[in-house]
Amino acid sequence: MTTQSQNVGVQIQNQLNDVISRLQSKQWFQSDWDIASFVIFFVFIGAVLLLVILVLVRCCCCCCCDTPKKPRKTKIGVDNLAMEP
Repeated sequence: MTTQSQNVGVQIQNQLNDVISRLQSKQWFQSDWDIASFVIFFVFIGAVLLLVILVLVRCCCCCCCDTPKKPRKTKIGVDNLAMEP
């Protein structure tokens, strides 16, 4: 167990060193795939946040202020008197 926990500790330390070296060199992305995945991730997060904001606006602003009006039931069309018994 100790070798596995030491191995995990070394991996985490390597990851942190990699992140710190990228931040210091101001070269955050190593390839075009990194940039593309970053853009796709933030577009997804932005779309989710936009939908949440739209739902909140719809629920908070529109539902409470408007009183639902019942549509009047009016006859549409012509009565067919031949169908009467």
